[in-house]
Amino acid sequence: MSAAPAIAAVDWGTTRLRLWLLDGAGTVLAERRGDDGLISARDKGFATVLEKHLAAAGAPAGLPVIMCGMVGARQGWLEAPYVDVPSPLSAVLRGALSVPDAGRDIRIVPGMAQRLADAPDVMRGEETQLAGAGLAGRGRHIVCMPGTHSKWVAVEDGAVTGFGTWPTGELFSVLAAHSILRHSLGEHPTAVTADSPAFRRWCEAALAEGGDIMGRLFSIRAAGLLHGLGPDDAAACLSGLLIGAEIASANRRYPAGKEPVALVASGALGVLYGAALGLAGHTIRPVDADEAVRAGLFAAARENGMIASTQEPA
Repeated sequence: MSAAPAIAAVDWGTTRLRLWLLDGAGTVLAERRGDDGLISARDKGFATVLEKHLAAAGAPAGLPVIMCGMVGARQGWLEAPYVDVPSPLSAVLRGALSVPDAGRDIRIVPGMAQRLADAPDVMRGEETQLAGAGLAGRGRHIVCMPGTHSKWVAVEDGAVTGFGTWPTGELFSVLAAHSILRHSLGEHPTAVTADSPAFRRWCEAALAEGGDIMGRLFSIRAAGLLHGLGPDDAAACLSGLLIGAEIASANRRYPAGKEPVALVASGALGVLYGAALGLAGHTIRPVDADEAVRAGLFAAARENGMIASTQEPA
């Protein structure tokens, strides 16, 4: 290593763990990724799993650790109580909870809760990405965070004022594996690409109908029977419908106006959502999800005095 690590940053989700060793400027010195998510770590022991990855990354003894994600859930290592919206992101980061008797300084960033009677919602991990997404401290921002459970977030003057979850990825998986559409998509649905004409056409249809897609889902099956729609295009049709419906619904709840939508995503999913948002008439400001969570964790470490607050991330 060219520099000494100042902090270990960990994004610990339900199925995956990502760990980075960062120096005092936020530069990545080492990285670990694995399938030791919450489900696996509960059986193996969270401390055991963490120390294994720290050792493999070459972390020195006593290196402090800042974490976010499902590790702080009720079923995780230690429940980090939700911070209610509206709340400044800086206040959320400062509320990181210390893990007792851990042998080193380990803290978990809390999630956020929206306790509206007609729109209750929760997030864990996304709040840290938001803090590292480079949003200007003044003004209003709409943020799209795609995934198994996509989040749309309204941020005003550095504070989260509201958010919603659209389980688009989960719906795709359920419909593809456990509905009549499984006969159309096949046992292993093909990955959908943004340049697929079928994806774009069915996404536009969902947008045009304001997200009301119930009457179109079975059409995917019918198109296979009547017009020879193949499995690859069937997967693209379903993806286009669901993502288009998500965007149409989110637009009504969190209208972006003329400002770009901050799209916090990585890889193929980010490209897919970028194309769909373009079809909806949005400009986007792409934000790499990995870089955002690292920056958010680094900021949380500074807010909690775990590293010097005078240094800026690279």
